Amino acid sequence: MEKIFDGKVAIVTGGSFGIGRATAIAFAKRGAKVVVADWTEDKENETIKLIKSAGSDAMFVHCDVSSSIEVRNMIEKTIAGFGRVDYAFNNAGIEGLMANTHECTEENWDKTIGINLKGVWLCMKNEIPEMLKNNKGVIINCASVAGLNGFPGLPAYVATKHGIVGLTKTAALEYAKQGIRVNAVCPGVIHTAMIDRLTGKDKEVEKQYTTMEPMGRMGNPEEIAEAVVWLCSDAASFVTGIAMPVDGGFTTG
Repeated sequence: MEKIFDGKVAIVTGGSFGIGRATAIAFAKRGAKVVVADWTEDKENETIKLIKSAGSDAMFVHCDVSSSIEVRNMIEKTIAGFGRVDYAFNNAGIEGLMANTHECTEENWDKTIGINLKGVWLCMKNEIPEMLKNNKGVIINCASVAGLNGFPGLPAYVATKHGIVGLTKTAALEYAKQGIRVNAVCPGVIHTAMIDRLTGKDKEVEKQYTTMEPMGRMGNPEEIAEAVVWLCSDAASFVTGIAMPVDGGFTTG
C-alpha cells in the first residue's frame, strides 16, 4: 500500500476499538504515526500492536474528550512524542440510554452531549492551533446517519450528531483559506460493540437493524476507515464542509 501519509501524524479519539481502531490501522498502513486516544485502553494493547505490525509508530493516550484538561494533555503528548498534528479523526462517542424525549434523564442528556458534541468541539479547539502552525491539516468528525435523520428513543444522541454536522460546516468555512479542511462522516448501521449493546446480540433484533440497510447487511468498521483516510488524502483536496454518508444507502430513502 502506498505510504501517502509518510511523515505525518494522525490522532484518533475513541481509537481502542471499533471504527476508531480500524481507522488508526488504516492511517498506519499509509505511513502515518498514530496517537490512539481513548478513555479505555484495550488491555492487550491490541490496537497499538496492530499499528506497529503495519510498520508505523504509535502511542496510547488516556483521554476523556469531555474534559478540557485531558484533551489538552492529549495534544501536548502528541507534540512531545511526534512533533506535529496533521490529521485528526474525532470519533469518540457514546449512544447514551434509550428513552423517548420526555423520559430522557438530565444526567443522560448531559453525559451524551458532553462526550459526543462538547468532546468534538474541545478536540477541534486544541487541534486547530497546531494545524495552523503548519498552514495545513485535515479534521474528520464522526457524526452518524442520526446526524441527518431523526431516530425515536435517542434524543440526546441524535441531537449531538446533528450538532456535529453543524459544527463541522462552521469550522470548514472558518479555516478554508488557512489550509485546514474539516469534514464529517456519517456511518450507517456498522457492526461494532455499540450495535451489540443496542441489539443485546439478539439475532432477531440484529435482523431488524440489517433490514434497515438497502444493501441488506451491516457495514464494517474498515469501510468507515477507508472513507476517513480518503477524506484526509490529497485526492480529496477540494472537499471541505461535507457530511458524507457511509451508510449502504440508508439515507436515500
